[in-house]
Amino acid sequence: MRLWHEALLHRLPRAQLLGQHRECCALRGLAWGKRHAVVDYVFRHPREWLAVYHERVMAEMERRGYRVEPLWKDPAYCGRRRPAVLPDEEALSQARARIPVYPEHDAAYRLACLENLQRKGIRLPEA
Repeated sequence: MRLWHEALLHRLPRAQLLGQHRECCALRGLAWGKRHAVVDYVFRHPREWLAVYHERVMAEMERRGYRVEPLWKDPAYCGRRRPAVLPDEEALSQARARIPVYPEHDAAYRLACLENLQRKGIRLPEA
């Protein structure tokens, strides 16, 4: 479980980008609030922040020609097995104004993500 540094989304290989989408879907659904050392920081922020991060993942997917289930574009949607949660519009607006969404996605986190990818044998193309 990991949310890749937002600045890396446009450079991620197909498998990691699609995996990121699945991770976001899981976190927005039944995994919301379930502790995991790598993503615990997500739960310290409004759930709207995750929806906005996921919007950015889906935008990159669509930019590459992948189709996204339109239901996930609704920030209230939490998957088929969890009821929708109406978003706080102010939190949603604030998250959309943040780049990156999460303050934890700093230079050190970006480097940690790059090192994680390198350990998997993945070298990202330059921006």
